[in-house]
Amino acid sequence: MLKPILIALLPFLFLFNSGSGALLSGAKPKPDGYSGTLEKMLVESGTVSLRADLSKLNANAGTVIIDMPVKANSFFTVLVFNDELRGPNPGSMDLVGSFSGGRGRSAISLNDLVLENQAWEDGGDLVLRNARTGMVYFRVEGQEYTYNPMVRGLVASNGRLVVTNDFAASLGRKDLAGLTIGTIGLDVRLRTIESSQIVDGEVKSEDMPAMAPSDGTVPGPDVIVGDLSGLAQFGSSSGTQVGLAVATDSCNFGTENLHWQANPSNDHPVIPQNLYRMSASGDRMEQIGQSNVKHAFTALTMNICSLGCNGVGGSNLGSGCSDPYSASLNAGPNLGSRAWINPFTGAFPRGDSATPNNSHTGHSHTGTSHRILVEIDDLNTSLNAGAKYFAEGQYITPHEYAWCQSHPGECNMYNNVSYRQYSVTGTNSPFSFSPQAATVRMKPAIMAWTGATTVELQPAPGTDGVAIMAYKVTNPTPGVGITNTRSTTRTSIAVFNPSACPSAPRASRISGSTHRRSTPDGRTMERSETAVLAVCRGRRISRAAR
Repeated sequence: MLKPILIALLPFLFLFNSGSGALLSGAKPKPDGYSGTLEKMLVESGTVSLRADLSKLNANAGTVIIDMPVKANSFFTVLVFNDELRGPNPGSMDLVGSFSGGRGRSAISLNDLVLENQAWEDGGDLVLRNARTGMVYFRVEGQEYTYNPMVRGLVASNGRLVVTNDFAASLGRKDLAGLTIGTIGLDVRLRTIESSQIVDGEVKSEDMPAMAPSDGTVPGPDVIVGDLSGLAQFGSSSGTQVGLAVATDSCNFGTENLHWQANPSNDHPVIPQNLYRMSASGDRMEQIGQSNVKHAFTALTMNICSLGCNGVGGSNLGSGCSDPYSASLNAGPNLGSRAWINPFTGAFPRGDSATPNNSHTGHSHTGTSHRILVEIDDLNTSLNAGAKYFAEGQYITPHEYAWCQSHPGECNMYNNVSYRQYSVTGTNSPFSFSPQAATVRMKPAIMAWTGATTVELQPAPGTDGVAIMAYKVTNPTPGVGITNTRSTTRTSIAVFNPSACPSAPRASRISGSTHRRSTPDGRTMERSETAVLAVCRGRRISRAAR
């Protein structure tokens, strides 16, 4: 349960005076009837979000909106008693990032930033200052703290950025002192560094938990899709198409924390989504839709895979931890192009490079933009009676590739695809979907093709990824020459390519269906069809030959 409080209204004052020092140092405070668990918790990871109208300071500047990662294990601590937030201690967190505005000598540039909760004797204010010079730029006022014990998450919202006297003087504008120029908030994950059991105000035991234990089971980092849920249509139709999205829950089965550094960094997973349809007879398996990729950010510390999360989140997905992305989050439309992604190495350009990985300039969004793009006729239940549908999600990450290169016996790159069967309701937009089975972990949807034979292809082991070819023969002809009869043998072939690129060809011609018919005079007539199958970057299952 979330518990919002205002720090100014804290009743548990003995935690913030000499009583706090006694509790955390082992000395015995006076009994006051309080019993429970007191935790001193350290900010382990997270993000500080800032919006500032710099034009109030410099007419040539504009509005800045920036998310700044918190450096790992910054010594900013809070006190939590029986899962209730009591408030922050004096401490600080270093921020990664800077911002500026204006031109020339009057330009404003704020860097080497630290968010600090000042010592009690200095007023106990939350401030934003320069780490090198000590200049306090802004006081933070009016912030509300929310603590979620389920994920050990601390959120501060609605903080006002108020110009300090010193900063106003440095700008030569003392009249700016006390001016509010924007807002600031934070979303961080905490870990316990001291825990005290208190009975009637007396400390009965103390503990200092070990740092970030490994709760995964597989050596190295190993992210998988632990669950798929909530497949839905988002937005309106566009022409003959609709846009879908599915929720993905990632799990780190590895003993190593997995890198999860948000854009503009390029050391985080990307999440493509796909949709497939198997015909009612089971003779065809077709890909009918695919999305752009979601760029992961701010890992949470859930435990959906029941591995026992080690509590590490933010810029890393901790060992054993899971991180949820709802269908609405995966629906974007803030999704990046697949074209930038190397599916084997997981490499893609930085978000602040000359070729940003998630740029949306030069085009407008419709109700289907960047989502799982599907033709309405491919979902229309009157046209696809008895068909089965499969949603698929994948996590592609550069960290697993890098780890595999330095630890050849600990390669976990080929198990990051999962699928789930759904049914469809509707003959036109909007459509609805219902799950028909549990998520099948660590297998692609092509494996759901009933009766098909699958073959794994690895064109360049060690330097390139894998692909899977599946084929199915239906209505095999035992013989020919029977007068006035007709028989058809159908061979359907599909290729799924999760990571084999670029050494796999961009397209392969593969023989598809062979049709044989016996004529009255005993001759055999035969016709073959072929299908062109895209096998690079798109990670596609083809439309089978018809």
